Amino acid sequence: MGSKDQGKNHSFDQPFGGYLAPKDPATASAARNHFVAASGEFVGTFLFLFMAFLGHLMAVDQAGDTGPNGTNSASTVMYISMSYGFSLLVAVWALYRISGGLFNPAVTLAMVVTGSLPPVRGIVLFPAQILSGICAAAVVSAIVPGDIKTVQTTLTPGMSSAQGVFLEMFLTSLLVFTVLMLAAEKSKDTFIAPIGIGLSLFVAEVAGVFYTGASLNPARSFGPCVAGGNFQTYHWIYWIGPFLGALIAGGYYHFVKFFNYEEANPGQDSSGSDDEGRPSSSQSARDGAQPQRDGRDTTGGARNGGGYHPGYAENQA
Repeated sequence: MGSKDQGKNHSFDQPFGGYLAPKDPATASAARNHFVAASGEFVGTFLFLFMAFLGHLMAVDQAGDTGPNGTNSASTVMYISMSYGFSLLVAVWALYRISGGLFNPAVTLAMVVTGSLPPVRGIVLFPAQILSGICAAAVVSAIVPGDIKTVQTTLTPGMSSAQGVFLEMFLTSLLVFTVLMLAAEKSKDTFIAPIGIGLSLFVAEVAGVFYTGASLNPARSFGPCVAGGNFQTYHWIYWIGPFLGALIAGGYYHFVKFFNYEEANPGQDSSGSDDEGRPSSSQSARDGAQPQRDGRDTTGGARNGGGYHPGYAENQA
């Protein structure tokens, strides 16, 4: 027994105290990686929506005033918007290294259609996000007073389903395009992408909470409906609208990548003097590959390889 344990380091700075040895990452199967990513999406989506739903309930229950026809007042809308925006910011920043920090089927769709996420990974993450939204709503309903139906996304009086689906589409396109440009498209500010993503949701919530509830996320709308046992007849708009918005954002992302958007407004990622005299990606492409002494090809930039490319999917599929 002593010989078997000899040389093993059992301490809490090791995973599971060192009693279970992690596998060599070089031998990890694709299925295991998909499972780990799905766990990150489940936990992240749960934390995001759990905190957001609690903030939403508090804002409505503690509101000192209401809007026309019993709708939320402007101050309540601001509190609700902050709950969702800042909750997403924190959850994405904490978990993006595990799964990418998507937490939204619409974002997942956009990542797949832009080649930033393999289709198999997208299929794995989708049910994790939906199930997590249901669990978040159910736990909130169980542990705090108040009706979980309060956080359901509903149309304001006078708002038609057609108007609602288009508003959800445009709101979602803002969020998704922010994710694509700050997170999927690597640049010098990618490490602070969660701030921009959280703020984009906050802005969209301010614009849309009064009119449609500002879902932008099928998991966010579906969860409270399941937990509350109540579906609006127009619930479909909270699926179609966000998915359309994701496709619009993905389409424009393809457009700017195809035309090498960096050359339309060059130098935006420059850090100053260290980039002076460095040729642009188009100039390098015209001059041909200039191998360095170590044999590396300097054609194009580190971000884009000199032009449009599918990116993440090629490496992860």
